[in-house]
Amino acid sequence: MNSQLIQNIYARAAEKKARIVLPEGGDIRTLQAAQKIQDLALATPIVIGNPDAIAALAKENNLTIGKFEIVNPETSDKLDAYKQSFVERRAKNTPELADRMLPKELNYAGMMVHVGDADGMIAGAANPTARVIKAALTTIGIAEGIKVASSYFLMQLPEFQGTKDKALIFADCGVNIDPNPEQLADIAISSAQNAEKLLGEPAKVAMLSFSTQGSAQHPMVDKVTEATAILKEKAPELAVAGELQADAALIPSVAAKKVNDDSGVAGQANVLIFPDINAGNICYKMVQYTANAQAIGPILQGFAKPVSDLSRGASVDDIITATAIILATDT
Repeated sequence: MNSQLIQNIYARAAEKKARIVLPEGGDIRTLQAAQKIQDLALATPIVIGNPDAIAALAKENNLTIGKFEIVNPETSDKLDAYKQSFVERRAKNTPELADRMLPKELNYAGMMVHVGDADGMIAGAANPTARVIKAALTTIGIAEGIKVASSYFLMQLPEFQGTKDKALIFADCGVNIDPNPEQLADIAISSAQNAEKLLGEPAKVAMLSFSTQGSAQHPMVDKVTEATAILKEKAPELAVAGELQADAALIPSVAAKKVNDDSGVAGQANVLIFPDINAGNICYKMVQYTANAQAIGPILQGFAKPVSDLSRGASVDDIITATAIILATDT
């Protein structure tokens, strides 16, 4: 689905003339994506890995790689400077820890972003999400004012309630299993910020539950109502409603019957915050396959600088689109 929205995201990313580091040079999809990123002038790709191994992999797959930069962390002339910067980042980062960690591709790439030698990092095609997040937390760190890293999906539905190419943000469907109220509020803030950058419209945040404004009583509902209160206090400028059932969040006629709220969110939500990963993961996959929606993500958020994860089943196009999204949402 090459929608106008995606075309706009690609165009905004290209305007940044940014440098994107891809630390999984041992995966052919990374090399193919780097080549396309360069050919599209989307960004300047930097691939991390052993140059000889990368050349052999490219030859084996009949790929003629271009002139993008390939960096071997173990022989890099910047490794010592990165180690020093790493040690200075936190008191518990010792020289011995730096010696052990920074020659590893994910950590080296994260330090490139941390010191400004790259503008963003995309990984996960060859590494599990937990490893990507750990590397990003260790090197790049969390954004100011945010206490938890999270993820979102950009969901594009071919049609929804008479609207073609409807775009929604779903969070968190891939990282936090059972976020507490404070974490849920931070997930909502990060998601709303990215929604406004991606969708080009004000974020309308629905804090989802199986209850709408007290229609059910349960500790699971209490978590969402508490998160909503925290969110409104922490980000009073956001349009937020909760707790809401999904139909009250998305369907105006249902909202008119169920919701007494002047936020403008009920029935009009474009950012859906799920109470836990069970609900979020099940819902995005259901929408993806029953509504023929395009699910782009998980895109990581909440970090001090742009970084994102990929599914290990990611396609070359998935890598390119993730690159465009994190660059387009960077401020």
